[in-house]
This record gives sequence, C-alpha cells and structure tokens, in this order.
Amino acid sequence: MKTQQRIALITGASSGLGKEFARLFARGGYSVVLVARNEEKLERIKKNLAERYGVPVRVLVQDLSEHDAAEKIFKKVPRVDALVNNAGFGSFGPFWELPLKNELSMLDVNVRVLTELTGLYVPGMVERKKGQVLNIASTAAFQAGPTMATYFASKAYVLSFSEALYLELKDKGVHVTCLCPGPTRTGFEDRSGNHNLFKKQSVMEPEEVALLGYESLRKKVPVVIAGKRNRMLVRWGRHLPRLILAKMAGRMMK
Repeated sequence: MKTQQRIALITGASSGLGKEFARLFARGGYSVVLVARNEEKLERIKKNLAERYGVPVRVLVQDLSEHDAAEKIFKKVPRVDALVNNAGFGSFGPFWELPLKNELSMLDVNVRVLTELTGLYVPGMVERKKGQVLNIASTAAFQAGPTMATYFASKAYVLSFSEALYLELKDKGVHVTCLCPGPTRTGFEDRSGNHNLFKKQSVMEPEEVALLGYESLRKKVPVVIAGKRNRMLVRWGRHLPRLILAKMAGRMMK
C-alpha cells in the first residue's frame, strides 16, 4: 500500500454494514483493509472494490474473538487514518440458559477488540493530529434488554466509550462518531436467533445506514441514530424509568 494514501480499516467487513462501509471508503479514495473470518467473501469484495474504484484493498482473515486478535491486526497494519469498529453479534434467550462461552465471545468481539483496536490506533492519530474512529453501537445502547442482556449491555458500553472519547479527542484532531442503528437487514437476526424483533419493527437497509454513519463521521457528528422512528423512540424512552423501559423492550422481543 502507498503510505501516503489514507487507509481505512473495517472489521466485520464480509457482509452487511461492513461491506457497505468498505465500498464508501473505497469510493472516497481510501486504501481499504477488510477484516473478518470469511476469506472467500472478503476476496470477492476485494476484487469488486479494486476493479470498481481502483484503490488498494487488503484482506485480513481474523477471528476477532481470539484474545490476541487486535495485536495481530496492528502488527500487520500499524497505521490507519480511519478505524471502523463494525464487527459484532448478538444472542437471544434468558441469560442463564445461554452458553456462557458464547456470551463471553460476544463481549470479546463487541467490547474488548473494539476497545483494544481503538487503544492501539488512536495514539498514532493523536501524534499525527488527524484521524477518525467510527464505532457501531445500536439503539439497544439506550436501555437494558431482557432476553438479549449481554448484547444490549455491550452496546451501552460502546456508546458510553465513544461519547467519552469524542470529548477527549475533539481538540486533538481526531474525531469519534458512534452510529446507533435499529433493526437492519444484515443477517444479524439469523446469528442472534431473534427474528421477532425484525418482524415487529421497520427494518432499514444496510446501504442507507452505512451512508448515514459515513457522512456523520465526515461531518464530525458525535452520535447518530439511524432512522426517524428510531430517533423518536429513543427520545421518548428518555422520559421513562429505566426498569419500565427494559420491561417494554423485553416484551417487544418476545
């Protein structure tokens, strides 16, 4: 890769939002680093982006639940100009009935790797006085979620962490945006097992959600909620006691 060309690293880049973010950054002239587990999908995306936009594209096949995943990525790509922490997954069911190993893997991907990659790349951005971080949370970040307890809690962390970093870094030339989508057609429901939520709410397309996140990052918006209905629900929920809001979320998902 040409060192003078801006580099964007995107986790969870093999499908859904990650695939769309890769397209947007490539269209914007960035060299793109695609990170995910599925090498076949990543190679197809790499070929498409390179042919369509003429930018360098690199594939890193990595399971982000591994405890040295972030270090492996950083050693291979020691500098980026834009970091997109998009990878994440959920689960569905009473917490005590779910496999604990899977819940801990979720925290590894949704929280630990996001934090570690940010911690590895942001110091260089501060030193260069330029950089961007886009963290993907969820509308789940704004309340507790019975039957998806770990997932909702992980996204609350992402939102809080991102807001704090935005304030810490805004005078350092580094910008942080937190994107909070509602139900989006990414395949999330298949892995989480929660198809009920997607039947009862309007589902957005990944293209429109990714574009909103990308444009919000460019405009230095700290937090953006995707979808007018989702924004309205979050604002409305702020006026309710947290336990009542959690009970409503739990009933919705059942």
